[in-house]
Amino acid sequence: MTSKQRAYLKSLAMKLDPVINIGKGSVTPELITSVDEAIEKRELIKIGVLKNCLDDPKEMANVIAERTHSEVVQIIGKKIVLYRHNKKDAKIILP
Repeated sequence: MTSKQRAYLKSLAMKLDPVINIGKGSVTPELITSVDEAIEKRELIKIGVLKNCLDDPKEMANVIAERTHSEVVQIIGKKIVLYRHNKKDAKIILP
């Protein structure tokens, strides 16, 4: 992903609300399934990390991205933005 594409996705993500929140259960197989389903439908999602989760958001973002075959667009504080291109029904056209 180029820096131009990443900047475009960041601008789209600014308007999004978190679709999934991660609590003290951290990264579980159920969470991975939920993220996978959400990213399949939307391509670009925002995940919120709640205060009671003690894990590092950067580490969690990398684990989730690896398991869902997506890319980390950005991590700001306790917000994670992920992107995965949908080959069948693409909603976002990257520049």
